[in-house]
Amino acid sequence: MKKSGFCLAGLVLVSLFLAFVLPGPTSASERNLDDGKLRIIVFGAHPDDCEIKAGGTAAMWAAKGHHVKFVSTTNGDIGHAKMAGGALAKRRTAEVKAAAKKLGIETEVLDIHDGELMPTLENRKIFVRLIREWKADVVMGHRPNDYHPDHRYTGILMQDAAYMATVTFYCPDVPQIPKNPVFLYLSDGFQKPNPFKPDVVVSIDDVIEQKAEALWLLESQIESLWATGNFERVVPVPKQGAEREARRKEMFDRFGRRAESVANKYRDKLIELYGEEKGKKIRYAEAFELCEYGSRASPDKLKELFPFFGR
Repeated sequence: MKKSGFCLAGLVLVSLFLAFVLPGPTSASERNLDDGKLRIIVFGAHPDDCEIKAGGTAAMWAAKGHHVKFVSTTNGDIGHAKMAGGALAKRRTAEVKAAAKKLGIETEVLDIHDGELMPTLENRKIFVRLIREWKADVVMGHRPNDYHPDHRYTGILMQDAAYMATVTFYCPDVPQIPKNPVFLYLSDGFQKPNPFKPDVVVSIDDVIEQKAEALWLLESQIESLWATGNFERVVPVPKQGAEREARRKEMFDRFGRRAESVANKYRDKLIELYGEEKGKKIRYAEAFELCEYGSRASPDKLKELFPFFGR
């Protein structure tokens, strides 16, 4: 009995030791780095930007088994009429996690104050590490001439990471990626110094409801800026009944119109990518522009990275 008890105690100690020494559990995507599927990382300035600009395309990638990660580069701890600070940051982090689950993707929120993102060396290294750790084939983010400083600096940091992610002794704690990913910009309507010009426009007709359901989970956004257009008051989301359903429909219609405007604005590109018959019928879309600083992607390569254009 004493020997068996000693052996059992020894096994317990060995198990505890291995638990500390060996790497802990990782996400499904991190466990399948070499499964032959695409790996996409999207940087948005706040806990709603990725979902608004790329939520439909992300859901479509995920449905095909590809791995998508959204990164909010600030924690969203302001931008609400009644809440701020840690409580709001936690609320918005929980919201985007729920939205990610709805889309079938992963998400991360950086602990940087809303409105305070700067294109520092430290933040550049954060971007480089995230891109390398994800082993990204595709990287997306805002253009550096977007309206909000957090958007602009997210774009600059993404650009600055494009080359540095491949340099061996830059952030040597994370192995460099052997080939630069393809970098793309999320859409916007700004004209100066140059307007957004998409290289890829994706039909999201098949997932528009899924995208809208994900956005519906971002309640702290719905009740504040999305409802009022300013930060002066809150319009709470009704908890139940016909009023809640009416509010839900209002939000779905609003974002549906935004996706319709993208499709109508870039109809020629949709026809080019999907063919005339299908391209003319597409109702909802998301659009992306190639960044010059990553790998140069031919039209055929873009169709590999966006495997949605079967005619």
